[in-house]
Amino acid sequence: MSGTRARTGADGAGTGGAGPGGTRPGATGPGGTPVKEALQGAVTAIAAAGCETPRLDAEVLLASVLGVGRERLLTDPTLNVRGPAVRAYQNAVRRRSVEREPVAYITGRRGFRYIELKVDPRALVPRAETELLVEAGLAAAPGAAVLDICTGSGAVALALKQERPDLDVWGSDLSEPALALARENAAALGLEVGWLHSDLLDEVPDRFDVVLANPPYVADGERPTLAPEILRHEPPGALFAGPYGLSVIAPLAAALGARRRVATVAIEVGAGQAERVGELLREAGFGSLRFEADLAGINRVVIGGRD
Repeated sequence: MSGTRARTGADGAGTGGAGPGGTRPGATGPGGTPVKEALQGAVTAIAAAGCETPRLDAEVLLASVLGVGRERLLTDPTLNVRGPAVRAYQNAVRRRSVEREPVAYITGRRGFRYIELKVDPRALVPRAETELLVEAGLAAAPGAAVLDICTGSGAVALALKQERPDLDVWGSDLSEPALALARENAAALGLEVGWLHSDLLDEVPDRFDVVLANPPYVADGERPTLAPEILRHEPPGALFAGPYGLSVIAPLAAALGARRRVATVAIEVGAGQAERVGELLREAGFGSLRFEADLAGINRVVIGGRD
């Protein structure tokens, strides 16, 4: 997975002697606050809020504010925080610790495989496990037509097109704001991907060989168990799918069964859903099944081949 591209020379990234600084993130003297001290204050605040990765969060936020790569925070002892960067970092840490906003929404960027995406609350933050869908798409035959359903930010479709430019890749979503974000990412990356506004397959032509999908799959009853980052900030329409988490996947599987050209389907699922989703795909005519596990060992993607 790619990280944030390093940039240099942004306002607020200063070098030279550091003035007096406390542990409050961004607290500064005339010469600015050394990065180490700014990070200490941020880590304390973010950890106190219950965030799982306070050090990583503090580093990513500061690197974004200063416009440098994370590695420079650790290797450049002359780097300090000063000027506009002070307030910007304080605000970023407040959003992370008090509002529990996802780091990617604060920085506005997220690395996904070999591309970097613009992200905001119009779509879910791309997750590492979703890269398994891209890997499923990479197995497509040369020149195949591939559809990424529930494309969101366009992460899967764009990553696949970047790695397999020979494929005819399209993304679809019910959310117009999400599609607008996907189009912005395609334009920024210079990748030619088609986009469709559709509720699952309703407005989709019957011309696709492979379908990839990361649909809503969180059961309504799991709402209280979700982290504040998800529950407060990510779009609920992209998350929740009825009492069992299958109110989108079940009709999608049935609709795919009627599309005889579709030879392969890959669907991201929640923990404990893989077997049931496999049954739904088998009933739809995709009897050749396999499961791909994420790094936690959870069967995260169900792949079905046409009988």
